[in-house]
This record gives sequence, C-alpha cells and structure tokens, in this order.
Amino acid sequence: MNRSGVAPLQLSVLPGRFAVCRLPADSPLPTWFQPGPFATASWTMDEVSLVCPQGQVPADPLLRCERDWCCLMLHGPIPFQSTGILVRLLQPLAAAGIGIFAISTFDTDYVLVKEASQDAAIAALVDDGHRVVAQPA
Repeated sequence: MNRSGVAPLQLSVLPGRFAVCRLPADSPLPTWFQPGPFATASWTMDEVSLVCPQGQVPADPLLRCERDWCCLMLHGPIPFQSTGILVRLLQPLAAAGIGIFAISTFDTDYVLVKEASQDAAIAALVDDGHRVVAQPA
C-alpha cells in the first residue's frame, strides 16, 4: 500500500525520447509520422497533435514541436469504471513542480515528462508508493 492506503500503480519508462508536435487543424497526417512502439495522433477543431519518437520529426523551423520528452506507461488495462487513477500519478508530480503531457488510450494512460525532469518525476512517484521500472530498448 502507498501513503494513501491504496495499492501502488506500476509504470514503465518507455525507451527513447519523444516529441509533441502541433499542426494546423486541417492538416493530413504527415508522411514522416509513422506508427511505432508509441505514437499517437489527435485531431480537434483547433489543431492536430502528434506524439512520436523525436527521431521521426524533421528539423523544420516552421513546425511547432516540443522535443525531449520521456514517456511513462501505466500498466493496464484499466477498466473504464476505475476512478482517480490518473490523478494518483499527477498529484505527486504536481507537488514536485513537474509539468506533464498526459495521453489516455483504450487500455491505459501515458504520462510524458521532460527529459530534464525524468529523475525527479520517478523519485516523486516512487516516494508516493508507486513502482517505476525500465522497459528494455
């Protein structure tokens, strides 16, 4: 049990570094964006957001992109009726002053933190009672 008296969550650190990119709302999926171990695309009325290994992203000064993200994958699947799962991860990170980019999929949640904050993020999660393991490259 963690400090809150609930079972700890387990996360894996995905190998590699990731980029978070923004394209105009009417953009098609760019040819450089490829499915992989972790990649996601979201379209809204206002934008297209892409997350992918940063090695895929071209060095284009016109492309809005944040690089050097690390990805933590929550071990799932997480039933849809579960509540408060993501907040259990975000509270210790917020308390440590660590910004995040969160993504949810059908089975689980992913939390991206900047590479410079990775060690502090893992320490905050472990201090809160969660388990963080590395995934092999």
